[in-house]
Amino acid sequence: MPGKVSPDDLLAHVFDRTGADADETILQGPADGEDAAAIDWPGGTLVVSSDPISLAASQVGSLGVYVACNDVAASGADPRWLTVVILLPDESVPIETITTDLDTAASEVGASIVGGHSEYVDQLERPLVSLTAMGAAERFVPTGGAEPGDRVIVTKAAGVEGTAILAADFGDELDVDEATRNRAESFLEEISIVPDARIVREFATAMHDPTEGGVAAGLLELARASDARLEVDADAIPVRGETAQLCAAADVDPLRIFGSGALLATVPDDSAEACLQALSDAGIEAESIGVVRNRDTDTDPDPDGEPALDLGGETITEPIQDDLYPLWEAADAAQDE
Repeated sequence: MPGKVSPDDLLAHVFDRTGADADETILQGPADGEDAAAIDWPGGTLVVSSDPISLAASQVGSLGVYVACNDVAASGADPRWLTVVILLPDESVPIETITTDLDTAASEVGASIVGGHSEYVDQLERPLVSLTAMGAAERFVPTGGAEPGDRVIVTKAAGVEGTAILAADFGDELDVDEATRNRAESFLEEISIVPDARIVREFATAMHDPTEGGVAAGLLELARASDARLEVDADAIPVRGETAQLCAAADVDPLRIFGSGALLATVPDDSAEACLQALSDAGIEAESIGVVRNRDTDTDPDPDGEPALDLGGETITEPIQDDLYPLWEAADAAQDE
């Protein structure tokens, strides 16, 4: 089954197997819902995050840069350095195409590629690009910092990355007109949340970059990391027309497809309007979509209750599988026939 390792398996087999004992320089180590580490260093706080891109066939280099740098930006840092590992199935995907995309995207976000590795791996069916991004922060903003009473904010819209992937990888098979597909593919230009995070970090108690499983999964991860409940109005989450059309044609949920391009954040109630106005002044769309509650609420007075996402009347506590994975699996199976 593709997708992230479950939180239970991470807790049982990963989080307590981290080599030498952590010292006082490690401000944030591995934890449920946290996508970046924070290390105290002479220049402030060094934020580090790693991410692979393996399933998207189009512009894999650009996507890799944006996704890795987004986690650093969502932790309050400016991305500055990247290392890149490129694994190719064969020479049918020219390495120069990937490195050109890497160079362009890294220049856009202001990060330098300082090292890495590349090789051919016969067992792969498509390129795999894995990046480690590093940056400096004056104030580390965790995923797990949400406080009861905070407002939940999302920038741009749900399924920005997923929409572009649907158009690029599956557009020929979907009953969607060419103009809509072309607009959807252009969403790849909006995957970076670096500009969003530079504004929101001045207000936020928590920030998170939704990836696999989309905005819904990102909200649940934020709730779990903060040991809280998020009450979110599903109808308040922005969904673009192109996203709605492609998702309807592919029979997938726009809230449960790859969500890079949006930034999720929690902001104190008395700062929410100022945050939204600052984003608007910068030309970045954003909406207030919900509120943070204690796990023990008036409607669920259980002091041992689980962190949860209340989304449009549905209470979600279990990890969310991305709706695009079955499409890739079906495409691979069809090629094998």
